[in-house]
Amino acid sequence: MVEWKKLGEVCEIITGGDAPSNCIKGQLSPSLSHPYPVYSNGDGVYGFSPQYRVGKEAVSISSIGNVGSVFYREKNFTPIIRLKVVIPKYDFIKTKYLYYTLLGVKFIGTNSSLSSMKAADIKKQIIPIPSLEEQNRIVGILDTFTDSIENLKKQIEQRRKQYEYYIDKSFGGSLDEMKKKAEEGLIRIESLSSHGTFTRGRRFVRTDIVEEGQPCIHYGDMYTYYGLKANKAKTHLPEDFPKKMRYAKKGDVVIVAAGENNEDIGVGLVWEGEKPAAVHDACYIYESDFEPMYLSYFLRSGIYHLQIKSHVVRGKICSISSDGIGKALIPIFPIEKQREIVKNLLPYEALLNNLEQQLAQRQKQYEYYRNKLLTFE
Repeated sequence: MVEWKKLGEVCEIITGGDAPSNCIKGQLSPSLSHPYPVYSNGDGVYGFSPQYRVGKEAVSISSIGNVGSVFYREKNFTPIIRLKVVIPKYDFIKTKYLYYTLLGVKFIGTNSSLSSMKAADIKKQIIPIPSLEEQNRIVGILDTFTDSIENLKKQIEQRRKQYEYYIDKSFGGSLDEMKKKAEEGLIRIESLSSHGTFTRGRRFVRTDIVEEGQPCIHYGDMYTYYGLKANKAKTHLPEDFPKKMRYAKKGDVVIVAAGENNEDIGVGLVWEGEKPAAVHDACYIYESDFEPMYLSYFLRSGIYHLQIKSHVVRGKICSISSDGIGKALIPIFPIEKQREIVKNLLPYEALLNNLEQQLAQRQKQYEYYRNKLLTFE
């Protein structure tokens, strides 16, 4: 039998305080004098302090900013004012079970316009409380999934670093090494602008997009959807959309020139679709004499991004001009060598993609089983 109780009946709800004056901020390793983590409203460590307010394992809920985000906390920590901390009052509630239960909760009073959440809102939330045996069974199953997910994340991080290392190695190792090799006559480097032309796309907005029609590439999708290449577009424009649009044809490279931060600006994709794709005005169409995939890999390299960093105009939306991109120096290899580099990098990309697909699948499985196990219908 499963009982349903208000959190306020079975849990203590406390609010974090101001950050301790002796708190050492940042991602630092704890020391003997500063051993206890100080948590804010995210999943990272705000700092460390020699004092703690919570000496038990608990669940923390963000009450300001990313309202409703839930995290499991080990004992002996200091929550700051952005957090509400939930601690079971009784032994018949397992803290880890409480954490998994609250992960799927939309807390009373939370909505897109709410800037903060009060303890009273949390106390009203009703949760299921099965037997301890059932709680332990649920936690065991979900811990298995979360451990697998964390393991995959670690593998992906390791493989991504390896992948990035080999991309840079293919173009000289580092910017300084690339330039040194050029000075020694081992390689030849020239600017992107000397090997191709940049054409800026034309403006369209999300409301112009339809399900079927003319393929189009929106700059926002360059960060969240596309990879190194694409032969199908995520979005389309009406076939009779104004002909003023500018199009990437098969083999052209589309380079994004605007974004919310300066880290990803300048990445590109090879358009491989048979039908030309209309390109957003926050992107450039680059036509060159390079092997397209060779160029696409270069646009993901640290060597390239270090070069264009100083040309990014920072603001609410960061941007870069075609002149800024065009100044980047790239190794000039025979086309056969470019294709060889692409061939050598493909296995690393495939392995990383495979791990990311496994992670997405495992996360779906976790969500399914968590919802199924905690429904109690």
